[in-house]
Amino acid sequence: MHKKALSFIIVLIFSFSIGGCVTTATYEKKSAEADSQAKELAAVKADRDDLDKVLKAKTDDLSKSIADLRQKTADLEAENTRLKENVAELKKKEAEVQSESNTYKQLTQEMKGEIAKGQITISELKGKLTLDVVDKILFASGHAEVTKEGLAVLQRVIDILKNVKDKAIRTEGHTDNVKIKGALVKQYPTNWELSAARAINVAKYLQQQGIDPTLLSATGFGEYKPVAGNDTSEGRAKNRRIAIILLPKE
Repeated sequence: MHKKALSFIIVLIFSFSIGGCVTTATYEKKSAEADSQAKELAAVKADRDDLDKVLKAKTDDLSKSIADLRQKTADLEAENTRLKENVAELKKKEAEVQSESNTYKQLTQEMKGEIAKGQITISELKGKLTLDVVDKILFASGHAEVTKEGLAVLQRVIDILKNVKDKAIRTEGHTDNVKIKGALVKQYPTNWELSAARAINVAKYLQQQGIDPTLLSATGFGEYKPVAGNDTSEGRAKNRRIAIILLPKE
């Protein structure tokens, strides 16, 4: 009987021993698997963090590229607008130059007789057309009223100037340096008054013949803008003149 009981106890202890060994092994295995999974999870998280960093960097680069492209597009649109404006301005200037050249051609053709005699000179430079008329074909000596013959000359000029709508027209009076003498001093104390009166009378006649007065102006320069020397009669004759000038509107 005792032997049987002892044998049972030994078997029971052996069974418990074996059961304990199985439980420890399983725990260690599961623990190892958990550690491995934790490491894998940490690796995945690290990879995800790296990927997030790369994605953010690429997103930032893309956003910057988009902003740069938008700025370049805006710059190109602005440049395109500027170029269109330049083209339009060039076309306008080309039309103005063509108009000026046509006016120049018409005047030189119409006044070729006076040009040949040296009574009129016509020049065109940098958008300004100047017609210089010596005083003797417009005025009596020392007077500011345009003569009948002078009005006929002016009328031929006016017939051409009537077609000019986009230019200002300035009349300038010029004299030589000979002082006003005699009874004329009361009316024209100096060459300033004589040159200004002549310029004004020509401008008034242009208005009377249909030239828009808002395009007109008159200035007297007296003896102070000579085109030749005043030490010879020929030089003084050139300086006594009326200039009719076409120039851009202000």
